[in-house]
Amino acid sequence: MNWNKWVRQIHRWLSIAFTLTVIANFIAMGLGNAPAWIVYSPLLPLFLLLFTGLYMFVLPYATKWRGGPRAEAEG
Repeated sequence: MNWNKWVRQIHRWLSIAFTLTVIANFIAMGLGNAPAWIVYSPLLPLFLLLFTGLYMFVLPYATKWRGGPRAEAEG
């Protein structure tokens, strides 16, 4: 598995972790005063999602700048 596939897979799993922490946050707030660690728990996966998402966003432009192979359809 190459680097790009690893980043995509990590991004997918981080999105699941982020979604679960947000759901837990809403449940805890609905039950009353939520502890600080639950309130701030979505921030770590969110920042990691930011970095992996930015990497995947820039990747097509970086390959174009470097003159790498393009994934354009012929026709």
